[in-house]
Amino acid sequence: MKKGLLVLVVLLATLAVKAQGVYVGGSFSIWRASTENSTSFMIAPEIGYNFNEKWALGAELGYSHDYLKGAYINSFAVAPYIRWSYYQNDIVRLFLDGTAAIGFNKMKDNDTTKYGQIGLRPGIAVKLNDHFSFIAKYGFLGYQRNMRSDGDAFGLQLTSEDLSIGFHYEF
Repeated sequence: MKKGLLVLVVLLATLAVKAQGVYVGGSFSIWRASTENSTSFMIAPEIGYNFNEKWALGAELGYSHDYLKGAYINSFAVAPYIRWSYYQNDIVRLFLDGTAAIGFNKMKDNDTTKYGQIGLRPGIAVKLNDHFSFIAKYGFLGYQRNMRSDGDAFGLQLTSEDLSIGFHYEF
């Protein structure tokens, strides 16, 4: 399954080079907390297509590796979204992503667990030039299953963990 997904991503990226309205980008993070003996690393490439100035469709692939006091957790997620841009001027665009995600966690010496979410994420895009944009998303409103706890959750999250900063390159 992982090889098939990788082939799909490479195929979409190849097509993106020739397509107008296609964008690629993503975000990453690395964090080390020495007092807790924890390290985390996350990378989330993204590809999408702008249908017009208001609507876009895209997907984000996420991989993270967390180490906390001798325990390792590897996570993989796929998060397709539809984006509605409700305000735009020459530099700034405000948008709302309707997203659904599914992912898998694998902890060292434990079984793989699944998780998922469906909801809304607001964001802002700041156009740096004709091709590059700075992107920030903050918060989540929706439903999550087995994300950070052993159960279902519904509500609004506005924590620093819900801040995502990245970039887009539009062809």
